[in-house]
Amino acid sequence: MPELPEVEVTRRRLSPFFVGRTIANIATTRPSYFFLTPPKELQKRLSGRTVSELQRRGKYLVAQFDDGTQLLLHLGMTGQLFTERAKNRRLLYRRNQALAPDVEQGFKPDVHTHLAFSFTDDGPRVFFRDVRKFGKVRWLPAGASDERLEKLGTDALVAVGDDLFAATRRRDAAVKSVLLDQSVIAGAGNIYADEALFVAGVHPKRAASRVSEARCKAIVDALRGILERAIDVGGSSISDFVTPDGEDGGYQDERKVYDRAGAPCVTCGTPIRRIVLGQRSTHYCPKCQT
Repeated sequence: MPELPEVEVTRRRLSPFFVGRTIANIATTRPSYFFLTPPKELQKRLSGRTVSELQRRGKYLVAQFDDGTQLLLHLGMTGQLFTERAKNRRLLYRRNQALAPDVEQGFKPDVHTHLAFSFTDDGPRVFFRDVRKFGKVRWLPAGASDERLEKLGTDALVAVGDDLFAATRRRDAAVKSVLLDQSVIAGAGNIYADEALFVAGVHPKRAASRVSEARCKAIVDALRGILERAIDVGGSSISDFVTPDGEDGGYQDERKVYDRAGAPCVTCGTPIRRIVLGQRSTHYCPKCQT
């Protein structure tokens, strides 16, 4: 699932192809749970509008338009936002169907391309593709908000240890579960929570109320540093994620524990363990994390 770094990379690299452009029309797939606003209404509301800004709130993108309206976008688990100039084999992947090495890598809209933005200029179209349709899109009137945004806690890029410490005092849930709570720190997800807890030396199953103030600070400092590094290298392309210009991220090559079950810890050599915590795969070093 795209987390804060992937969403922020998407925002930064998509903005030059989105902001300042006027939408001529949009093509959509048929109504589904992907659309919180029906496709026909989206077509009506967005045609002729100029994108004034593209913001990020936690794992959400919010496009601001010239009339004060907004478009809420969430990538879900497999969402991809990119321009038609993007070329990447991840955009051509079909489940259980391998691609030959010489397959042309240019993308053509398919049944999973739920939004295709065309603009009044000669620039490239922008596509929102989502194979599993867990992504979301919703149009918001001027001055309106969305409960998903209102529930978000402090953004992970500006969070401090006090944010986590205050949220953990009366919670006996595992500290990783609290770290994933978007109402506490917005943007942290499974990959980067595992990585931050490793760097901070904190066991993911430790009861949140038993994590000291100093350790809360260490966790949040580690998380913020890891997120910033992941943004610098284009996010993590473990499964579906590609940048809007079609490149893979690079952070998947720097992971210390996530998805490394059985591999030696980079610090002590102990095999990394995998458990399921709160229905999420969790990876940690049993020696380095206590």
